[in-house]
Amino acid sequence: MQFIRKRGYTINTENKLTALRNIIASYKKAVVAYSGGVDSTFLLRVAHDVLGTDALAVTIDSPLSPAQDLTRSDTIIQKWGISHHTLFIDLLMNEKIRANPNNRCYHCKKELFSTIRDFALAKGISAVLEGSNTDDIHDYRPGMQALEELGIHSPLKDAGLTKNEIRHLARQMGLPNWDRPSTPCLATRIPPGTPITVEVLKQVDRAEELLHAMGINELRVRVHGDLARIEVPREAMPLFIDEEHSARVSAEFRKLGFRHIALDIDGYRMGSMNKSAHNEEE
Repeated sequence: MQFIRKRGYTINTENKLTALRNIIASYKKAVVAYSGGVDSTFLLRVAHDVLGTDALAVTIDSPLSPAQDLTRSDTIIQKWGISHHTLFIDLLMNEKIRANPNNRCYHCKKELFSTIRDFALAKGISAVLEGSNTDDIHDYRPGMQALEELGIHSPLKDAGLTKNEIRHLARQMGLPNWDRPSTPCLATRIPPGTPITVEVLKQVDRAEELLHAMGINELRVRVHGDLARIEVPREAMPLFIDEEHSARVSAEFRKLGFRHIALDIDGYRMGSMNKSAHNEEE
């Protein structure tokens, strides 16, 4: 089906945005699970526009969350005047998460959204919203089952919005993170079956912060024991051939405890571990 273009996006996208507003309006009050990523930021902004002070934001702080995400999430929405709450959950207290099975994401989502749902109910709010979009249904995402079991709503998906459409609309709205790369939980860097520890999560977080400081936006540092497998876009690979940069990365990664540092010649790709274990939600 072909759609007429209007001001850089399709009429169909306009219709989806209208549908999204109508869906959110039907909740009357809502708590939005807000991570600071573009999807949840866009959802929160629309929810705030539609529901005003009846839209609350909740951000989860856990050992599995990149440290910079908490700072970014609060900074972005401070000027909107939205009631923003941060809840800490030590997910590694859950043995099913710590053991890192293939369906770890199911157990993570179950614990995270049970906590958010309890918070919402304590505030007298029955609707909890999260930012999955239609592109997410094409990947292996065991966490979706947990959302369904808990009755969590995914209005972006229900409105038929794709990731590209969300980014375009976010840009139109002037959201500062409209082009920010996805940053899923740090556990997605660890192969399934390898137990998750706080030490390894911190190791990954610091390693990725180092590479971000080099100007690389999209990347992953996958951990295989004492080996760090670095995934970056092909255009960033020359940085690792440069003697100065490669020596710096090697020295800093060794300080973090890695004995071997490898550049993945296949480049950066979301969910690369999905091919073998279907465990990554990105």
